[in-house]
Amino acid sequence: MSPAVSGALLGLCAAVGLVLVATRAVAIRRPRLEDRVLPYVRDLAPDRRTPAPTGARSTAAVVFGPVLRRAADGVERVVGGAPSVRRRLARAGSPITLHEFRVQQVQWGLVGFAIAAAYGLLRTWTRPGNPLPLLVACLGAFACGVLLRDNRLSAQVRKREAAMLAEFPTVAELLALNVAAGESPVGALDRVVRRSGGELSHELGDLLARIRTGEPVADAFDRLAASTGLSVVARFAHGVAVAIERGTPLADVLHAQAADVREAGRRELIEQASRKEIAMMVPVVFLVLPTTVLFAFWPGLIGLSLSY
Repeated sequence: MSPAVSGALLGLCAAVGLVLVATRAVAIRRPRLEDRVLPYVRDLAPDRRTPAPTGARSTAAVVFGPVLRRAADGVERVVGGAPSVRRRLARAGSPITLHEFRVQQVQWGLVGFAIAAAYGLLRTWTRPGNPLPLLVACLGAFACGVLLRDNRLSAQVRKREAAMLAEFPTVAELLALNVAAGESPVGALDRVVRRSGGELSHELGDLLARIRTGEPVADAFDRLAASTGLSVVARFAHGVAVAIERGTPLADVLHAQAADVREAGRRELIEQASRKEIAMMVPVVFLVLPTTVLFAFWPGLIGLSLSY
């Protein structure tokens, strides 16, 4: 093949690749329908259903889906704890169901099994031996993957609730200001949800959507108090429910709760600093102090060496 033909083929391949990359980049940058519509219907309850897979993902789901579902059922029978998992999924704000979470646990376990199996095969090729310990190690890696996904869910719950706790004083103050200005609790909640963002705002948006679909206001707040894992948010929901039922002043209660949360956060920060006092001294003792001593004595050492 002549150099001209080879260069033409290489140029054609490069041009086709660039066209494919540019086409995919344009498709990725194009806003989706849900991105354009959701900002105008954000007060409605989000659709908890996951989108249907397409392309290679749908093919993989058809081929491996039944096996994964049976494996997820087996994990459910062995591990158990379905009510706890459902509660943590709700507290984490996750759109997946319990069965989908079990499938993800199986997938994480299969990843751990594959890593352990690959290591076992490499070790068998270099040093053949009894395969039973390697099989036990693969099963242990599968169990570790399943438990790691469960631990990841607990970490997501803690992270989301920490964010909600940090947002609570501001949201409570905004609600108190709106109620003190003469708005109803539902109207104040609507205004705060539309003007704020964050995990607590999303939780209150779901609550507002349930109220607009016909659920009584007090029952909606009682449901929020029962489902949340934060005592502060539970007290807030109970206080709003009682205020709506009995007609008691709500602004003072919200101001007091916001002040209590800020004071609790300040105390927790002081306690963390006291617990980590030794760790805080490590950079001072091992980094700052040696540098200071070096700068103090280095000129003297240089002077002594020059005098000799």
